[in-house]
Amino acid sequence: MSTAAIRDLSVFGEAIAYFNEAASLLDLGLGIRNILTHPTRQIIVSIPFQRDNGEIEVYTGYRVQYNFTRGPAKGGIRYHPGVTLDEVTALAFWMTWKCSVVDLPFGGGKGGVTCDPSTLSVGELERITRRYAAELVEVIGPNKDVPAPDVGTTPQIMAWFMDTYSMHVREAVPGVVTGKPIEIGGSRGRVEATGRGVSFVTLDELERLGIKPLQARVIVQGFGNVGSITAKFLAEAGCKVVGISDVTGGYVNERGIDVPSAMAYAQEHHSLDGYRGGDRIDNDALLGAPCDVLIPAALENVLTGEVARAVQAKLIVEGANGPTAPDADAIFRRRGIDVIPDIVANAGGVIVSYFEWVQDRQGFFWKEPDVNQRLREQLLDNFKLVREIARARGVSYRTAAYMLAIQRVVTTLNMRGMYA
Repeated sequence: MSTAAIRDLSVFGEAIAYFNEAASLLDLGLGIRNILTHPTRQIIVSIPFQRDNGEIEVYTGYRVQYNFTRGPAKGGIRYHPGVTLDEVTALAFWMTWKCSVVDLPFGGGKGGVTCDPSTLSVGELERITRRYAAELVEVIGPNKDVPAPDVGTTPQIMAWFMDTYSMHVREAVPGVVTGKPIEIGGSRGRVEATGRGVSFVTLDELERLGIKPLQARVIVQGFGNVGSITAKFLAEAGCKVVGISDVTGGYVNERGIDVPSAMAYAQEHHSLDGYRGGDRIDNDALLGAPCDVLIPAALENVLTGEVARAVQAKLIVEGANGPTAPDADAIFRRRGIDVIPDIVANAGGVIVSYFEWVQDRQGFFWKEPDVNQRLREQLLDNFKLVREIARARGVSYRTAAYMLAIQRVVTTLNMRGMYA
């Protein structure tokens, strides 16, 4: 098994562990637990396609529709050579709780194709996407399963996916996917939504802690779409971003990083390597550098038990999926460091994907300020409920978030009953 597969299996195990902790506090029966820890549908398809040079290759595609209790499955499609059924199942499981905790009428889904998009031409990518979409036509749709971009996929790939589905059903169906270009039914504000949401919950929690933005020192680990946009919005709010990083290393500046210039540098050079707006630092050392807020916005399990002992932040906000290992989570609890979990902190993307789905179905599109305001309300209203549960039950934000998400699914499941 590949390293990526082993890593993602462990991430799934961690998600199950967090689920079980919350489920125990909710006194869920074994039957309900069994339902919620088994995916509804796992789909594997072969994707034969022709290379530009005429050679025929076959890739494998997956789509896991984990749960439909609260509505159509919702979740991204990733193109990566290390994609496995286990990985996709784990991510679909996570999406179930992410959609529920922010009160969206969706279940959880995820998909993937075992290809390396960096080695494929535009034409090859289009042929793979169209064949993959065609294989899924019968099990996806605005009322069944609504994919979106993820690792290795783009708005253009979503456009091809939408067009293929529409050609098969003989009508234009923009609501079959989200994350599309604005010109064919995408939503304004979608690109920035995840980072904007991370900044919203960060600023909201800083206010609760009595830390004004001008007093807050922030470190953002990971400088892709989520990390860079989060840093940008926090800097605009008055926070001092004192550290950033990508795979090339970390960069710190106690006077504050000039975030727009760092974004421009990364855009031009395709990484932060050689960036001169801060002192170079090892990535692990960056995680332990002095700050008020630490935002891991890159990979899974970067906050291990060893790293957790060195963290000096007062608050951790998970911009990435699964950045905190369970042993680190326990250390943060003992040290009194609050962690806003991924299923809340980075839910801005799926919230605005929901808005896109709604706009497509209405045929009426909102202005960007309306999208951003609705995002803020949807995210912070539900974060407030998580806070209230955490305070009332004496649990962490993570456990409270899972409790809220699970209870919503269970309530709906009990109302609908079981068809057998």
